[in-house]
Amino acid sequence: MAKKAKGNRIQVILECTEHKESGMPGTSRYVTVKNRKNTPDRMERRKYNPILKRVTVHKEIK
Repeated sequence: MAKKAKGNRIQVILECTEHKESGMPGTSRYVTVKNRKNTPDRMERRKYNPILKRVTVHKEIK
């Protein structure tokens, strides 16, 4: 049986930062893939939040 190597591409979850602070029920999360070699720190993207109905900052969670 061959040795299984860890790949550089991993799946991450992005969660809205403004939605958590607003206190409204629900969450806005996106699942995406990143290259851990090129971006070793946590990702931050501007994505659409359907609950707040606007584009907000989404940060990578654990």
